[in-house]
Amino acid sequence: MLLLSATDVLAPWFGEMYPMRFFSSIANDTLWTGVPGDYTNPDAPSVLSNVRKLVDEGHYAEATAAAFGLSDHPPEAYQPLGNINLEFDDSHLNYTSYVRELDLSTATVKVKYNLGDVEFTREHFSSNPHQVVVTKISSTKAASISFIVYLDSKLHHQSVANSANQIVMEGNCPVKRRPPKIKLSENSNGVRFAAVLDVQIGGSNAMVQVMEDRKLKIDGADWAILILAASSSFEGPFINPSESKIDPRSESIKTANSITNLSFSQLLAYHLDDYLNLFHRVSLQLSNASDNIKKTKLKLLKDDALLSTAERVKSFKIDEDPSLVELLFHYGRYLLISSSRPGTQVSNLQGIWNKELEPPWDAAPHFNINLQMNYWPSLSCNLSECQQPLFDFIASLAINGAKTAKVNYETSGWVAHQVSDIWAKTSPDLGDPVWAVWPMGGAWLCTHLWEHYTFSLDKEFLENTAYPLLEGCAAFLLDWLIKGSDGYLETNPSTSPEHRFVAPDGKTASVSYSSTMDISIIREVFNAVLSSAEILGKSDVDLVKRIKTALPKLPPTRISRDGSIMEWAQDFEDPEVHHRHVSHLFGLFPGHTITVEKTPDLSKAAANSLYKRGDIGPGWSTTWKMALWSHLRDSSHAYVLIKQMINLVDPDHEADFEGGLYSNLFTAHPPFQIDANFGFSAAIAEMLVQSTQEDLYILPALPRDKWPRGFVRGVKARGGVTLNISWKEGQLHRASLCSKAQSSLTRLHYNGKVAAVRFSCRKIYIFNQHLKCLKTTSIIEGTFL
Repeated sequence: MLLLSATDVLAPWFGEMYPMRFFSSIANDTLWTGVPGDYTNPDAPSVLSNVRKLVDEGHYAEATAAAFGLSDHPPEAYQPLGNINLEFDDSHLNYTSYVRELDLSTATVKVKYNLGDVEFTREHFSSNPHQVVVTKISSTKAASISFIVYLDSKLHHQSVANSANQIVMEGNCPVKRRPPKIKLSENSNGVRFAAVLDVQIGGSNAMVQVMEDRKLKIDGADWAILILAASSSFEGPFINPSESKIDPRSESIKTANSITNLSFSQLLAYHLDDYLNLFHRVSLQLSNASDNIKKTKLKLLKDDALLSTAERVKSFKIDEDPSLVELLFHYGRYLLISSSRPGTQVSNLQGIWNKELEPPWDAAPHFNINLQMNYWPSLSCNLSECQQPLFDFIASLAINGAKTAKVNYETSGWVAHQVSDIWAKTSPDLGDPVWAVWPMGGAWLCTHLWEHYTFSLDKEFLENTAYPLLEGCAAFLLDWLIKGSDGYLETNPSTSPEHRFVAPDGKTASVSYSSTMDISIIREVFNAVLSSAEILGKSDVDLVKRIKTALPKLPPTRISRDGSIMEWAQDFEDPEVHHRHVSHLFGLFPGHTITVEKTPDLSKAAANSLYKRGDIGPGWSTTWKMALWSHLRDSSHAYVLIKQMINLVDPDHEADFEGGLYSNLFTAHPPFQIDANFGFSAAIAEMLVQSTQEDLYILPALPRDKWPRGFVRGVKARGGVTLNISWKEGQLHRASLCSKAQSSLTRLHYNGKVAAVRFSCRKIYIFNQHLKCLKTTSIIEGTFL
């Protein structure tokens, strides 16, 4: 599927930098290196037996060394399709009044500048309904549009322009991860692709000429419209590209030709209708400002009175402009809409915005926080449709993961580890067990299936999609658990993602047994299966009975000597107390086993863990900590992390930074990873609304002194509820709740007050600051929800 968000022409490494020379990166999320693979290792069972024996004997460093034998090959790498290049003559160097902006409220980019008294405009958008990227170039003076356009790619490719005002580019991805230095014809077994650029012009004297066989030269036009379509030979994770029946060239030409009768205005109207249906579901105001430009537009400006986005980020440490928080919240929602829709691939480590043949960490979906964080805002921020690629991906993982589980671990069910790719890799990564040996990736992903049900109450989804995948995951977990010497069931080998410990013998290791995160995830999955089985009338099946027997035998979450949550089954010395991961706090968020109300001692220990870890960390770590502090009801500390996040990163010296934002608001690890953009939106939502299936907490972590007045509308909560909330002088003013289905919520919470509630379908309930219901009305079709 062709995907190019308008963000591309805002990114420092993706788009237009000068009016004279313009390029826009184009992405197709099915372009990856490699082919379907074998994700099994027949030697793994013997290695596993040895590792378990060493762990049982307390030889953790030796077990860590032996666990290298469980690793497999690395994932494949996501690839950039190419660039649309525009070249203008030297007169465009003498520009004034240059403005470049991304409007989140329309998902369009606009560039304006003057040459003398003539204003030039470029408008860009990516159309999901028609699967094309559209650019319009115009000016205030007739016959003044002249430029050269061509396509190119870092991948092996060839490009040809024709007299039909089209450029056709064809190429392929490498079969191996490293880009081979061979000709296209000698390396055609990887994913093949094609892109077609159609040029339309207006004006009585306008002309188009073919240059150098691969470029088009436009002269004397009143306007020009560029339409780009692209396709690939990818047919799914189980079909080798060499066996694909898809002809990318024909598909691309077909897509481009299908809209030749549609005007720019018509294409834009279809795009807006599609995009606004998602984006406008939620609104947020944290300030008194009514200037929508500050809330929805990212700007690069020259000769303009308004601040650029980069300047706003710089000044946040001083002015703490709440409209910038609003902008960053909506930006995450925009990016999710732009990178994950039904029919696309999952949003990967860089969303879709990768410019490199060898991207950092392969731009691959990572399962020990990153992919999950990408989808955190999908439910609370009212974008549930954007989860569909994740569910499709989990279904593919279950197929390959069943083979991995059977061969590698001699278990039933299915498993996935720490990283994957478009081919649904389920075996361990290549390399150090500290990250590679972690068979809980698929289990964490499965919690998203249950969460989707708790928000939507979609029983058909639960029965047909979620439960079969949860069932297979739970079957693996039951077989993976073994009886430990203390009588508890344990996981062995076990790691806490990417973190090491000092064993009692003084040696550094990463492999032991029953890490807190392992057990927390297993407990979440088991509870999800039990709840699902009760809803679906499956409580008597053997799997459910086995889970009921196993659940009380899982070890409890323990508190260490220093008062923090123990990260491992033993209170090992931590050689890196400020480590970026906070995996042992999974039970607080996104899990549900640690709560302020029900487990106050563990909540206090979780706070101690966060103090111990510190605030400094990569972008995704910062936003995870924001959500964790929110669930501890500590709005002040959550806000401290907002300030830490909004810090301008210099891409030329990014190694000097931890977290932060680039000038286009992409979040930094560094380098660029998109997960924190999504994590920020989700964390803001958690500050304003938290829920379980029975309880809903209104403004649980609102920093009242920073945002004393505001509102949020259209956010979602568990129990199938949609909320509108407003507050004044730091106190709740009104809360409106409604549900299309029979909600499971029974209690409302605000500022220590609790009210018992019972909701009827398609009714709106309006509450005041005392949680007194002021009014009940029926939903008018098409409103509120």
